[in-house]
Amino acid sequence: MKKAKAIILRTAGTNCDKETLLAFQICGAETELVHINQLISGKKSLKEYNIIAIPGGFSYGDDVAAGIVLANELKHKLQKDVHEFVKAGKLIIGICNGFQVLVKTGLLPHSTLTFNTSGKFEARWVYLKNVNKGNCIFTKNIDIIYLPVAHGEGKFITDKNTLKNMKNNDEVVFKYVGKDGKPCGYPDNPNDSMESIAGICNKQGNVFGLMPHPERFLTPFQHPHWTRLRENYAKKMPSEGEGIKIFKNAVQHAKKHL
Repeated sequence: MKKAKAIILRTAGTNCDKETLLAFQICGAETELVHINQLISGKKSLKEYNIIAIPGGFSYGDDVAAGIVLANELKHKLQKDVHEFVKAGKLIIGICNGFQVLVKTGLLPHSTLTFNTSGKFEARWVYLKNVNKGNCIFTKNIDIIYLPVAHGEGKFITDKNTLKNMKNNDEVVFKYVGKDGKPCGYPDNPNDSMESIAGICNKQGNVFGLMPHPERFLTPFQHPHWTRLRENYAKKMPSEGEGIKIFKNAVQHAKKHL
């Protein structure tokens, strides 16, 4: 079985890169933290990898709009390489700011992520339900997952026709839900996203973006109630956090198919 090779892309303002790097390392991938300028200059090539991760943070300080500067670099300076990467079936995940980047490059269905309805930065743990029917490579065998969010511009918006097409193409992945797994409003839906959408993928299922942070829940000790979990599970406390499932799916797919 081949080794999965993941590139974690960073630039000024990226601040979740090391956590994302660790997530892929835990799952057995060969990982490398690479600055966008190394790709633009040709010192590094996307052809060396089969997974791209665009981590969370505030790339370029979210100047102009969240993720737009990094998106433009990918779109105008690395467009051919990125499109060849996607066409080859290789995997891309964008988390929080990375999701904003993917939307603004056009790699994900036509939509946008704008300011939270609350008008403020929202940081809390949320429940997500996987409504994808199997298209998204990253979310196989996931039903409901508990992850943290931390963003000011995470409100998913698109037009009705695009959303209809997304549903027909199985491109809607995660939705914010309550603890009971049922539809919810604020604060469980922290940004008032359209139809509570928290994550989407492309038609091929190999490009995935989500606002919550799976890289922040790699071990049970990162759970906000881990001491209560310890009491509930006694000596059978889970060895892994729920967020690791997303990275495992990507690495296992890359090993088998890429």
